[in-house]
Amino acid sequence: MEHTSCRNEAELCGQADAVPVFSHENHGLRFYRFALRIPRLSGQADLLPVLVPESMAGGIAPGQTLALRGQFRSFNNKSGQGSRLVLSVLARELLPDPGEPRNQILLTGTLCKPPILRRTPLGRSICDLMLAVPRRYGRADYLPVIAWGQLALAASRRGVGDRLELEGRIQSRLYHKLTEEGPQERTAYEVSVMHLLDEAPLAEAENL
Repeated sequence: MEHTSCRNEAELCGQADAVPVFSHENHGLRFYRFALRIPRLSGQADLLPVLVPESMAGGIAPGQTLALRGQFRSFNNKSGQGSRLVLSVLARELLPDPGEPRNQILLTGTLCKPPILRRTPLGRSICDLMLAVPRRYGRADYLPVIAWGQLALAASRRGVGDRLELEGRIQSRLYHKLTEEGPQERTAYEVSVMHLLDEAPLAEAENL
Protein backbone atom coordinates (compact mmCIF):
# COMPACT_ATOMS: atom_id res chain seq x y z
CA MET A 1 0.00 0.00 0.00
CA GLU A 2 1.30 3.44 -0.90
CA HIS A 3 2.21 5.60 2.09
CA THR A 4 0.67 9.06 2.35
CA SER A 5 1.49 11.96 4.66
CA CYS A 6 -2.19 12.52 5.48
CA ARG A 7 -5.16 10.13 5.22
CA ASN A 8 -8.61 10.07 6.72
CA GLU A 9 -10.85 7.69 4.78
CA ALA A 10 -13.89 6.02 6.33
CA GLU A 11 -16.25 3.58 4.61
CA LEU A 12 -19.34 2.45 6.52
CA CYS A 13 -22.43 0.39 5.82
CA GLY A 14 -25.27 -0.04 8.29
CA GLN A 15 -28.82 0.96 9.09
CA ALA A 16 -30.03 4.48 9.77
CA ASP A 17 -31.30 4.61 13.34
CA ALA A 18 -33.49 7.74 12.92
CA VAL A 19 -34.46 10.52 10.53
CA PRO A 20 -31.63 13.07 10.08
CA VAL A 21 -32.12 16.23 12.12
CA PHE A 22 -30.59 19.65 11.55
CA SER A 23 -27.14 20.01 13.14
CA HIS A 24 -25.52 23.27 11.99
CA GLU A 25 -24.78 25.57 9.09
CA ASN A 26 -21.27 26.23 7.81
CA HIS A 27 -20.36 28.61 4.96
CA GLY A 28 -23.96 28.60 3.77
CA LEU A 29 -24.26 24.79 3.78
CA ARG A 30 -26.73 23.08 6.11
CA PHE A 31 -25.74 19.76 7.71
CA TYR A 32 -27.93 17.09 9.27
CA ARG A 33 -27.07 14.44 11.86
CA PHE A 34 -28.26 10.86 12.34
CA ALA A 35 -26.93 7.64 13.85
CA LEU A 36 -25.80 4.67 11.77
CA ARG A 37 -26.09 1.25 13.40
CA ILE A 38 -23.38 -1.22 12.29
CA PRO A 39 -23.31 -4.79 13.68
CA ARG A 40 -20.08 -6.36 14.93
CA LEU A 41 -19.14 -10.00 14.45
CA SER A 42 -19.75 -10.48 18.18
CA GLY A 43 -23.44 -9.64 17.75
CA GLN A 44 -23.15 -6.23 19.41
CA ALA A 45 -23.50 -3.08 17.32
CA ASP A 46 -21.81 0.30 17.06
CA LEU A 47 -24.09 3.34 16.86
CA LEU A 48 -22.06 6.00 15.05
CA PRO A 49 -22.90 9.69 14.55
CA VAL A 50 -22.99 10.73 10.88
CA LEU A 51 -23.20 14.22 9.36
CA VAL A 52 -24.60 14.65 5.85
CA PRO A 53 -25.18 17.79 3.76
CA GLU A 54 -28.79 18.80 3.22
CA SER A 55 -28.69 17.44 -0.34
CA MET A 56 -28.19 13.88 1.03
CA ALA A 57 -30.48 14.06 4.06
CA GLY A 58 -33.89 14.03 2.39
CA GLY A 59 -33.89 10.41 1.25
CA ILE A 60 -32.71 8.84 4.52
CA ALA A 61 -35.33 6.93 6.55
CA PRO A 62 -35.11 4.90 9.80
CA GLY A 63 -34.14 1.28 9.15
CA GLN A 64 -32.76 2.07 5.69
CA THR A 65 -29.48 0.34 4.81
CA LEU A 66 -26.88 2.91 3.80
CA ALA A 67 -23.28 2.75 2.61
CA LEU A 68 -21.15 5.88 2.66
CA ARG A 69 -17.64 7.22 2.30
CA GLY A 70 -16.34 10.13 4.31
CA GLN A 71 -13.98 11.28 7.04
CA PHE A 72 -13.90 10.91 10.83
CA ARG A 73 -13.96 14.48 12.13
CA SER A 74 -13.49 16.16 15.52
CA PHE A 75 -14.87 19.42 16.88
CA ASN A 76 -13.80 21.18 20.06
CA ASN A 77 -16.99 21.83 22.02
CA LYS A 78 -16.55 24.99 24.13
CA SER A 79 -20.17 25.25 25.28
CA GLY A 80 -19.56 23.38 28.55
CA GLN A 81 -22.35 20.94 27.70
CA GLY A 82 -21.50 17.31 26.90
CA SER A 83 -18.13 16.01 25.74
CA ARG A 84 -15.34 18.49 24.97
CA LEU A 85 -14.29 16.54 21.89
CA VAL A 86 -17.27 15.98 19.59
CA LEU A 87 -16.67 13.24 17.00
CA SER A 88 -18.70 12.35 13.91
CA VAL A 89 -18.33 10.87 10.44
CA LEU A 90 -18.71 13.51 7.73
CA ALA A 91 -20.26 11.74 4.73
CA ARG A 92 -18.85 12.76 1.36
CA GLU A 93 -20.90 10.35 -0.78
CA LEU A 94 -23.58 7.72 -0.47
CA LEU A 95 -22.77 4.50 -2.33
CA PRO A 96 -25.43 3.11 -4.68
CA ASP A 97 -25.06 -0.57 -3.65
CA PRO A 98 -24.93 -0.89 0.16
CA GLY A 99 -23.89 -4.58 0.26
CA GLU A 100 -22.82 -6.19 3.52
CA PRO A 101 -22.28 -4.30 6.81
CA ARG A 102 -18.81 -2.79 7.02
CA ASN A 103 -16.86 -0.43 9.22
CA GLN A 104 -13.41 0.49 7.94
CA ILE A 105 -11.20 3.52 8.39
CA LEU A 106 -7.70 4.34 7.14
CA LEU A 107 -5.82 7.02 9.07
CA THR A 108 -2.41 8.61 8.76
CA GLY A 109 -1.37 11.26 11.25
CA THR A 110 0.99 12.07 14.11
CA LEU A 111 0.79 11.22 17.79
CA CYS A 112 0.02 14.34 19.80
CA LYS A 113 0.07 12.77 23.30
CA PRO A 114 2.28 10.08 24.86
CA PRO A 115 0.77 6.59 24.43
CA ILE A 116 -0.75 5.10 27.60
CA LEU A 117 -0.22 1.35 27.94
CA ARG A 118 -2.38 -0.43 30.49
CA ARG A 119 -3.96 -3.81 31.18
CA THR A 120 -7.55 -4.89 31.53
CA PRO A 121 -8.63 -6.75 34.71
CA LEU A 122 -8.16 -9.97 32.69
CA GLY A 123 -4.55 -9.04 31.91
CA ARG A 124 -4.99 -8.02 28.27
CA SER A 125 -2.77 -5.18 26.99
CA ILE A 126 -4.47 -2.02 25.71
CA CYS A 127 -2.90 1.23 24.52
CA ASP A 128 -4.65 4.62 24.35
CA LEU A 129 -3.46 7.02 21.66
CA MET A 130 -4.43 10.47 20.38
CA LEU A 131 -3.82 10.96 16.66
CA ALA A 132 -3.72 14.36 14.94
CA VAL A 133 -4.80 14.00 11.30
CA PRO A 134 -4.23 17.17 9.24
CA ARG A 135 -6.96 18.77 7.17
CA ARG A 136 -6.58 21.52 4.62
CA TYR A 137 -5.85 25.10 5.66
CA GLY A 138 -3.74 24.18 8.67
CA ARG A 139 -6.50 22.51 10.69
CA ALA A 140 -6.48 18.98 12.09
CA ASP A 141 -8.79 16.36 13.54
CA TYR A 142 -7.84 14.94 16.93
CA LEU A 143 -8.99 11.33 17.07
CA PRO A 144 -8.82 8.89 20.01
CA VAL A 145 -7.39 5.51 19.05
CA ILE A 146 -7.05 2.25 20.97
CA ALA A 147 -4.91 -0.80 20.20
CA TRP A 148 -5.07 -4.26 21.78
CA GLY A 149 -2.66 -7.11 22.43
CA GLN A 150 0.52 -7.14 20.35
CA LEU A 151 -0.67 -4.04 18.49
CA ALA A 152 -0.90 -2.22 21.83
CA LEU A 153 2.70 -3.14 22.67
CA ALA A 154 3.90 -1.97 19.24
CA ALA A 155 1.96 1.31 19.48
CA SER A 156 3.24 2.01 23.00
CA ARG A 157 6.79 2.25 21.65
CA ARG A 158 5.87 5.35 19.63
CA GLY A 159 6.46 8.89 20.87
CA VAL A 160 4.86 12.30 20.49
CA GLY A 161 5.37 13.56 16.95
CA ASP A 162 5.78 10.09 15.46
CA ARG A 163 3.85 9.32 12.30
CA LEU A 164 1.26 6.56 12.55
CA GLU A 165 -0.56 4.84 9.70
CA LEU A 166 -3.34 2.41 10.56
CA GLU A 167 -6.40 0.54 9.45
CA GLY A 168 -9.23 0.02 11.91
CA ARG A 169 -12.88 0.54 12.67
CA ILE A 170 -14.85 3.23 14.48
CA GLN A 171 -16.55 2.01 17.62
CA SER A 172 -19.00 3.39 20.18
CA ARG A 173 -18.76 2.74 23.90
CA LEU A 174 -21.13 3.63 26.75
CA TYR A 175 -19.72 5.00 30.01
CA HIS A 176 -20.97 6.84 33.10
CA LYS A 177 -19.75 10.31 34.06
CA LEU A 178 -20.30 11.95 37.44
CA THR A 179 -21.75 15.44 37.06
CA GLU A 180 -23.29 18.00 39.41
CA GLU A 181 -26.67 16.51 38.52
CA GLY A 182 -25.45 12.99 39.30
CA PRO A 183 -24.23 10.09 37.13
CA GLN A 184 -24.97 10.47 33.41
CA GLU A 185 -24.69 7.83 30.70
CA ARG A 186 -22.66 9.05 27.76
CA THR A 187 -21.19 7.58 24.57
CA ALA A 188 -17.52 7.69 23.59
CA TYR A 189 -16.25 7.11 20.06
CA GLU A 190 -12.79 5.87 19.13
CA VAL A 191 -10.87 4.06 16.42
CA SER A 192 -9.98 0.46 17.24
CA VAL A 193 -6.78 -0.56 15.42
CA MET A 194 -6.89 -3.69 13.27
CA HIS A 195 -3.51 -3.20 11.50
CA LEU A 196 -0.54 -0.86 11.91
CA LEU A 197 0.34 -0.28 8.26
CA ASP A 198 3.78 1.20 8.90
CA GLU A 199 4.95 -1.67 11.14
CA ALA A 200 6.30 -5.10 10.31
CA PRO A 201 3.39 -7.58 10.05
CA LEU A 202 1.80 -8.36 13.40
CA ALA A 203 -1.02 -10.60 14.50
CA GLU A 204 -4.38 -9.16 13.54
CA ALA A 205 -6.50 -7.59 16.26
CA GLU A 206 -9.33 -9.74 17.54
CA ASN A 207 -12.90 -8.94 16.54
CA LEU A 208 -14.54 -7.39 19.57
